[in-house]
Formats: sequence, C-alpha cells, structure tokens
Amino acid sequence: MNEEHLFEEISTAVVDMEDELVEKLCKESLTFSIPAEKTITRGLLSGMNKVGQLYEEHEYFLPEVLTCSDTLNIGLDILRPHIKTEIADNPIKVVIGVVEGDTHDIGKNLVKIMTESAGIEVHDLGRDVPLERFIAVAEETKADFICMSTLMTTTMMGMKTVIDMLKKKNIRDKYKVMVGGGPISQKFADEIGADAYAVDANSAVKKMKVIAANN
Repeated sequence: MNEEHLFEEISTAVVDMEDELVEKLCKESLTFSIPAEKTITRGLLSGMNKVGQLYEEHEYFLPEVLTCSDTLNIGLDILRPHIKTEIADNPIKVVIGVVEGDTHDIGKNLVKIMTESAGIEVHDLGRDVPLERFIAVAEETKADFICMSTLMTTTMMGMKTVIDMLKKKNIRDKYKVMVGGGPISQKFADEIGADAYAVDANSAVKKMKVIAANN
C-alpha cells in the first residue's frame, strides 16, 4: 500500500471515530516497516488536526473531540512501543503542561511522546496547570525549557503571565519558553516574548534541539 494513502486512511479513521480501523491500519503500518513516528505525525496527528478544525468550525463539539481522542489513543498505544528512543548523556530537561483553565491535552500528550522518544527528559504537569506551577517545577528540576499549550483563546494570556512572573523573579534568562496550540501563532509568541513557537510535535522537538545546541 502507498504510504500517503495509508496515512490519509488513518487520518480519516480518526476523524470518523473508527476505533477498529485505526487499530488495523496502525498495525498494518508496522508490517510495512514505516517508522512509528511518521505514522503518528502524518496519520494520527493529521487526523486530530482536522478534528480541531471541525471543532473550531462548530461542526464537532466536545463529545466528538473526546471520542476522536480516544480513537487516536488506540493508535498511539500500538505505535508507542515502536518509537526509536535516543539515549542522551546530558538530556535536555523540559517542563510541559496545558495552561490553567484549559483541559485539552491531546496536543501536549503528543509533544510529550515525541520529546521523550528523542531522549529529552520530560516533566509533564498535565492539564489545567496553575501558572505558578510551571515555574516551581522548572526550578525544582533545573529545567531548560518551559513548554505551554492551550486550545482556547480565553487562556492564551496565561502564557504571557508565566513569562512576566519569570521576569519579576529575575529568572527569565534561565529558561527557554516554548508555546503552542490551536489558537497560538508565531506572531502571538513574539508579542508575549516567548523564545519559540511550535506548530506540532515534530517542530517542538526540532526547535528544542536547535535552541539547546546554540546555548
């Protein structure tokens, strides 16, 4: 089967909430020796991005989004053990979470999976994270990055609040702040003074490695 066609089928199956088909196709991708990371990003994540668009357009609502995320997780459970994990002697340390007021953690979970597979040490704070906690855990773990995501426009400014808190504590230079999520853009990241914006999980990993190598 053509790779692109397989990814499109997986993507569509996630949107259509077809659990058994996602399971079948993800297993099939492994028999073709397609890298698990590729199937996750080009198939599962692509489907979830479409779900996000349908949600924004009010064609899907929260129950549908949650059901699609369950379908996505079926595929992730199959592919996750096959992700090739890099071993790092002095790993990049990352604190990651969904900002206070938002409980949508699908994108954050995908970033976590991909960063861990790249040998990055991840401290996952979960969702609806009190803003002070990002800084407290970053200090405790001596993290290199604070990564924040949100899918809601109403909670976006929490990211700026965290950056402002870092400045107030005179520790802004200790951390690289990366932001991402549905309503976030490079323009918004620049406006709030973030160090990086990631459009997806692959982008997040690449940018972390580049930034870490240059510091």
